[in-house]
Amino acid sequence: MPALRAARFERPPGAQAFPWTVPVVRALRRIEFEAPVTLFVGENGAGKSTLLEALAIATRSVALGSSDLASDATLAGSRELARRTTISYEGKLPITRLFVRAEDVFGFVKRVTEQMADLHRMERSYLDGDEPPEPDSGRARAAGSMRGQRAALEARYGDAPDARSHGETFLEFLQQRIVPKGLYFFDEPETPLSPTRVLALIALLRDAVAEGSQFVIATHSPILMATPGADIRLFEDGALRSVPFDEVEHVRVTRDFLNAPERYLRHLT
Repeated sequence: MPALRAARFERPPGAQAFPWTVPVVRALRRIEFEAPVTLFVGENGAGKSTLLEALAIATRSVALGSSDLASDATLAGSRELARRTTISYEGKLPITRLFVRAEDVFGFVKRVTEQMADLHRMERSYLDGDEPPEPDSGRARAAGSMRGQRAALEARYGDAPDARSHGETFLEFLQQRIVPKGLYFFDEPETPLSPTRVLALIALLRDAVAEGSQFVIATHSPILMATPGADIRLFEDGALRSVPFDEVEHVRVTRDFLNAPERYLRHLT
């Protein structure tokens, strides 16, 4: 049974500003979650990310590698929707609740890399000098502290976290952060991933679901939409409804294109 069971939305009277201008937000009153993986799909501008962000804020989730959800300037509209959102849980609120955007992960990697370099420089500053520090001296203890902090980061993220590809880094960070019985909100996690890496992400979701985790994911990836057991929610014409995999336009268009790309490209030549 998913931990996040439902969300109820209350539109303020006379609201005319974003996010209430988004058709699905204006019309939506309640959404129920019936599967461990719920996928938000639809065209750009349909409201997928806005709703996903509001759910993450309303559940007091932590943003991975970005500004705090309560202060991120880009999420002002989503915070307004979250203030009008009532969350229902099955049992206890999951302890681990995480909101992830791919671009935030790369910013986090950069900060971790810079922090490791700073710790190394500080360690060397305590050790360098005309005479090596005595083992029990303050300089030696300070250098050991810097070395220990850097070693802890290396143990978790590797000695060169920015040396891998974006896709490898993204998957590695997800593997590090996903724990059993967590609640996770992912916004277009396929962005940095090759098709084979998207399949690896599906395997990661499968294993996490088996350990009691729940995911709500906004995506444009037909491969990710094929996640076994996922509940696909289509944002279309100001409404939100469950649809089978084969009825999603992203799936139909991608399949038709791969079967006969010349039919789609002939007008471009």
